[in-house]
Amino acid sequence: MNFPNPFYRWRPHPWHGLDIGEDSPSVVSAFIEVTSFDAIKYEVDKLTGYMRVDRPQRSSSMPPSLYGFIPRTYCGDRIGKLSSKTDVGDGDPLDICVLSERPIDRAEVILSARVIGGLHMIDQGEADDKIISVLENDQYYKNVQEIDDLPDVLIERLRHYFGTYKLIPGQESDVYVDRVYGREEAFRVIEASVEDYKDMFGE
Repeated sequence: MNFPNPFYRWRPHPWHGLDIGEDSPSVVSAFIEVTSFDAIKYEVDKLTGYMRVDRPQRSSSMPPSLYGFIPRTYCGDRIGKLSSKTDVGDGDPLDICVLSERPIDRAEVILSARVIGGLHMIDQGEADDKIISVLENDQYYKNVQEIDDLPDVLIERLRHYFGTYKLIPGQESDVYVDRVYGREEAFRVIEASVEDYKDMFGE
């Protein structure tokens, strides 16, 4: 039997073993951790690569899109320098939201996402950007190339969700969405996170 090249005899770590994609930063690979149907926040365990239960969602709103991260990215010093509110990244892979017209109800999937913009979010004083994208081969979104091509209501749902998803009743929130940005800035954020990854982990 001939194996494809490259061939992974063992499952690669989702953060370090998967590729960002040949057409990055315009089209990137995304590893999905949470779907729009999840009332639990799941995330990849950084040591093992297995999915870990982080916490139940704290608010009653459900995620408005698929949510995960871009492999081989890291939010470090370069990401921090892109912000006017802080000078540090959150130390995690770069988050990505992926819009799909057809419901995708399972996580731990890999997909190709066309980048159209992002949210600059500050979480406890750290830059925690959320790249916004659409499923690359989704014909419903075939003409969406820029964040302004989306209906305002979709952007507002994303802003509201990330501005409130860590709220704890009776406590002031130190998480907020500073602004929405377009595709070109999203490209710069992705490229900075790739360089941050190389600094932290090597090629």
